[in-house]
Amino acid sequence: MQQTELAVNCEGLVKFYKTKDFEVMALQGLDLEVQTGELMAIIGSSGSGKSTLLNILGGLDRPTAGKVSVNGQDMLTISNKELIKYKREKAGFVWQNSARNLISYLKVQENVEFPMVLKSASGKKARAIELLELVGLSKKRKSRIDELSGGEQQRVAIAIALANNPGLLLADEPTGSVDTKTTGMILDIFYELNQMGNTVIIVTHDLAISRRVNRVLAIRDGRASSEYIRQNLYAEALDSIGDLRGDSAEGEHEELLVIDKVGRVQLPKEYIDTLKITGGKDKVLAELDENRIILVKKQKDE
Repeated sequence: MQQTELAVNCEGLVKFYKTKDFEVMALQGLDLEVQTGELMAIIGSSGSGKSTLLNILGGLDRPTAGKVSVNGQDMLTISNKELIKYKREKAGFVWQNSARNLISYLKVQENVEFPMVLKSASGKKARAIELLELVGLSKKRKSRIDELSGGEQQRVAIAIALANNPGLLLADEPTGSVDTKTTGMILDIFYELNQMGNTVIIVTHDLAISRRVNRVLAIRDGRASSEYIRQNLYAEALDSIGDLRGDSAEGEHEELLVIDKVGRVQLPKEYIDTLKITGGKDKVLAELDENRIILVKKQKDE
């Protein structure tokens, strides 16, 4: 089904952190559009800005400049009061470290009910049981958190993030500390949530996730560098969610370079390394050949 509404819209998004001695530009004019109901992954090396982006979308950090809206909410001008409500009701967050997701002295069901208590929502028990059923832990609802495995704790964290039915689910390295089998289970849950209409954005280094979503955004040096788009959208034809974990699924990702609104583009690092291009010193000649742009490295004596 073709989506027309934007869940996330970033234009020239800037975020810098300033200390007494130095200033760090975490995001440098990033552009991004995410359709409502989309399931996508964001990848990038450490320090690329991907977690900063996720924190801004989740209301955990404020942008410095540019434009960013989530389901119509302007994250640049949002008031402190509105931000508290946004984090409680509009965006669900799943951390890699389960200790940030869970309250250790509460039982499983109580953990899932807690966000609804803060919202003063009705039907907390029924909603909690429904979500624990969704993540396959209904039989563990009376268990203590320390009685669960790491993978089970992470699935409880997903249920907690969904408690107030947010319009956006954000996950920061959700499979970083679990085994392969649990990774598959978590991937199943994300896919099922997406099939139910939830917008899901995952920051990950885990190729088991990034290879199994239709769209992957690569961030480098605080800007969108390239997108990997699956050529054969095979997921729509699968008979079961579990098939997503199989190696038989067809379809390969094609890398597309992202050109921002002022025409900037980042060349893949392997191209730069092959041509031995040194940033700020070497120059390239751009030639337009019908529907192609050809870049030619200029020799220093030319």
